[in-house]
Amino acid sequence: MKFQKEMLLLYAVSDRSWVGRQTLYEQIEDALKGGVTMVQLREKNLTRELLIEEAVQIKELCHRFQVPLIINDDVEAAIESGADGVHVGIEDTSVAEIRQNVPKDFIIGATAKTVEQAKAAEADGANYLGVGAVFPSPTKTKAIRITTKQLKEICSSVSIPAVAIGGISLSNMQEIQGGGMAGIAVVSAVFSADDIEETAKKLKEKVKDMII
Repeated sequence: MKFQKEMLLLYAVSDRSWVGRQTLYEQIEDALKGGVTMVQLREKNLTRELLIEEAVQIKELCHRFQVPLIINDDVEAAIESGADGVHVGIEDTSVAEIRQNVPKDFIIGATAKTVEQAKAAEADGANYLGVGAVFPSPTKTKAIRITTKQLKEICSSVSIPAVAIGGISLSNMQEIQGGGMAGIAVVSAVFSADDIEETAKKLKEKVKDMII
């Protein structure tokens, strides 16, 4: 699936913390029904074999909604499952190394917390940046926070689009308006919601007003 910056508008990152009433598959399906534009499968505690098996199922689900599936960190699992891409952190496999070993349309996202990191990721062949944490994050409690000013500086320093991430919710997202991002990435804001589909719809409506 060819990358377009519109895919970053409402980027949902999975988290098993809220699995219970629904399976992860059902939660992602509800998020897709609500209009998320990209899905990242983040599984820190699965074996590669189980991750690939899960990714194949989630990819088929995402593709029914014409939404790309990105795998967190694990390039081999992304390739073997047929996922659309991978997102890597600053300490993971380098973007340049990944780009040399994947098909042309393979999507690579990279975390950037500084202008220097953003420029390096772009030069190495990243398609987009994940910039944050813009608010305290319940999923990454030790994440370094950046200000809206820093967000704007990072976004404006490169030609590839960026998505803001970190503790973003319906109640605080307005605070990063004008940050220059192409969209928002959310975890708990979607997956901890009682009604995931309805919450995703509200987030998408609000972020459209902020970005466009």
